[in-house]
Amino acid sequence: MSRDTEDLNRRLLRARDAMDRAYAEPLDVAAVAAVAFLSPAHFSRSFRAVFGETPHRYLQRRRVERSMFLLRDTARSVTDICFDVGFTSLGTFSRTFRDIVGESPSAYREQHGPMAAPNCVQMLAMRPLGAAGAAGAAMRARGIAIGSSSFGEAAAAAAP
Repeated sequence: MSRDTEDLNRRLLRARDAMDRAYAEPLDVAAVAAVAFLSPAHFSRSFRAVFGETPHRYLQRRRVERSMFLLRDTARSVTDICFDVGFTSLGTFSRTFRDIVGESPSAYREQHGPMAAPNCVQMLAMRPLGAAGAAGAAMRARGIAIGSSSFGEAAAAAAP
């Protein structure tokens, strides 16, 4: 790997970490690109090339992942959770949640209780198969079945 590629990857990781820390805040591509010291257009292209999804989709997925935890483990209203994870519209939250998970937030809450597993196992189980990355590939190589993801888009992507 060249030094320039390594530097770009480090910048993109720094930006992704900033998105992970501030997922509940209003973020735009220009602000996150500034963390990576890149122009917004170059940042978006590079982010998608390295991580396989656009910065906007990554942020939406992180927000939905957090909302899934809150829906399972708290009794707070769907509307409160929507605003707490950074969405500004309940309609957008519900549509995005359904696109990623495959069911509405209310249906998800009814069908899923709190998880009783170590956090690292929970994180792996709640990620789309493509996002499991090296850990998922290593588990599959050792013959350990990961199973299907709880994300609807992961199941659609895995279908032939």
